[in-house]
Formats: sequence, C-alpha cells, structure tokens
Amino acid sequence: MPRRPLPLAEGPAERADAARNRQKVLNAAREVFASKPPDQVTMDDIARAAGVGRATLYRRYPSVAAVAEALLDEHESAIQHRILTGEGGFSPTRPPSERLWALYEALLELLDTHAALVLGSEIGRARYSTGAYGVWHTYVRSLLDEAGIEHSRTMADVLLAPLAADLFLHVRSRRNGRRQLAETLRRLAASVLDGR
Repeated sequence: MPRRPLPLAEGPAERADAARNRQKVLNAAREVFASKPPDQVTMDDIARAAGVGRATLYRRYPSVAAVAEALLDEHESAIQHRILTGEGGFSPTRPPSERLWALYEALLELLDTHAALVLGSEIGRARYSTGAYGVWHTYVRSLLDEAGIEHSRTMADVLLAPLAADLFLHVRSRRNGRRQLAETLRRLAASVLDGR
C-alpha cells in the first residue's frame, strides 16, 4: 500500500485503546527491526513481540513494509516540514544546488539512524511508491526545473538513487565510506545544478 506524504494538519482523534495498541506494536516493531536484518522480519515476529494477534496487526498494517513505513513517518515528516517552511539550507533564497545538498544531508542523517527501517520499507519497487519518495522526487524535480535542467523527472530519480538504503549501507561499511558518500553527493549537487 503506497505511503502518502504526511499531512501537517491534525486528522480525527484516535481512540485511546487504538492509540495504545498502535504504540505497543510500533515499539515492539522498532525492537524487532533493531535485532535482525529487515528482510528477515516477519509479521509473526512483530505480532509476537507486541503481544497482539496477527489479525490485530494485519487490521492496521498489511505488511512488514507498512510497519516500517509507520515507524519512519515521524522522521520523514520532520524533513518535509523543513522543506515546506524553507528552514536552514532549504531556504528558497539559496541556490538550487545548496537546497539539494540540504536534502542530501537530511536524508543521510535519516539513513545513519534508521537505515534498517528504510530498507524494510523499500522492498522491491516499493521505494518508488512511498509518499516520502514522492515528496523527495517532487522537491528535487522542482530544483532541476528552477535551474533549467532538461528531463527533470528522470534526472530526479538519478539524483535520488545514491540514497537507496541498500547502497547507503554498502558504502557506509567501507572505511570513511559515509564521509566519502557525503562529499560525492555535495559535488554531484554542484555539478548538476551549477554546472561545476
């Protein structure tokens, strides 16, 4: 089920018992994702850890990826808020290359802390149908359009490709890999958007 961008406005109030159950499931899922590789996490693992029945879990979350997405929503929403408000490096007064670098920095921080969850939510082609990816893609595409770069739709996918969780974990496992990836992304943003 595709994840939609989180609304900034509040929705209808959640029943107290439903909120407790949801938090119980998410707390348990956080521990499960921390204890084993994301591709080995099952709905049974999460239900068992939360002490709820599988039917209760499936009623709210149709898949392991949906649980991982729910855990990521808070963090991704914070980045979306910074984009919408033009906070810091996202200020519309900054050149497009600097705003792209601000997004890269924010997503690298997210991956540093939550790579296992991101990997758990990006099973197969799922990465491209999440609401968060849609937000990142739209933002990058707008920067490309502002800079007059052709084929912005495809180029936005190319510029986001280095932030796939599996690639990030692979590069980070090398000595100085995280630092080198950040430096490479900074150069990439400048090269594509500033032509240098």
